This record gives sequence, structure tokens and C-alpha cells, in this order.
Amino acid sequence: MRLGITGHRGLSPETEHLVHLALADEVSRHTPDLTGISCIADGPDAWFAELVLKAGGRLEVVVPAEKYREGLPEEHHESYDRLLKQATEVHRTGLVASDSQAHMTGSEILVGLADELIAVWDGRPARGYGGTADVVAYAERADVPTRVIWPKGATRD
Repeated sequence: MRLGITGHRGLSPETEHLVHLALADEVSRHTPDLTGISCIADGPDAWFAELVLKAGGRLEVVVPAEKYREGLPEEHHESYDRLLKQATEVHRTGLVASDSQAHMTGSEILVGLADELIAVWDGRPARGYGGTADVVAYAERADVPTRVIWPKGATRD
């Protein structure tokens, strides 16, 4: 099973905990023969990647842009670097600037590689182009099944 991930970043600690538990449950359903596909941004992307590796699965990483890492929070760089080194395959868009177009292009590649997409999504429209809602809509157009995870009690500012 090739499982991709997309999801909201910047969640509250309480929602982070709920989402992490839900992702762990989701990963456990697909092991041991699981390949996780992630852009490994801070939040659900990285948590999912870590859970896949911990469960003995393979990790493929999509890098949306050459300057993608620079646009992530500095405190996430160590995790990003570690996960990138553990990837069995790295896919790149060829874009340089880490902007909304690059993020959406990376997500389109991710969806194209996946048998199914996991979306940590509150069901609301994207706050900017390339957001989680846009990725879910793209997966629907591409006929990639999507499983939404938004645990009871989860909130987003």
C-alpha cells in the first residue's frame, strides 16, 4: 500500500495529540507492507513519516522546491534532514522558490504516487492556494481515494 499524507500545520498542542493518535491508528492498519509518501513539513507530514518508519515501512519524500527547507520553521530542520536521509526515494519538482505553486506541484506529484491519500483536514476551504483542501480536491479529480482525519475535539485557529 502506498499512502500519501497532506494536512494542516500549526495545530494546537491538544489537536496535535489527537491527530498524532489518529495517524498512529491509520498507519497500524496498513503495516507491514506500507510505503508512506510525504513532503515531511512540520506537523502531520513529519508525524506520519516518523510513524511509517517506526512501523517498519518505507518512506518516499517529495521535495516541492530547492528552497523548501528554508521556508520551514527552523526548529523543524533537524527532523526534516533526518527524515530526508531515511527516505528510500526522493522526488523533486524541479522548482526553486518555495511558494504556493511549488507546494501544490509537490502535492500533485505526491497524489500521483499514492494508492490512497490521508488528509488531516478540518473540511474547510484552503487558506491559500495549495492548502489541504486544494490537495483533497486534486486527489478527487485524480480518482485517488482520500481518507479524512479530523478527530472529535480537534480545532484549528
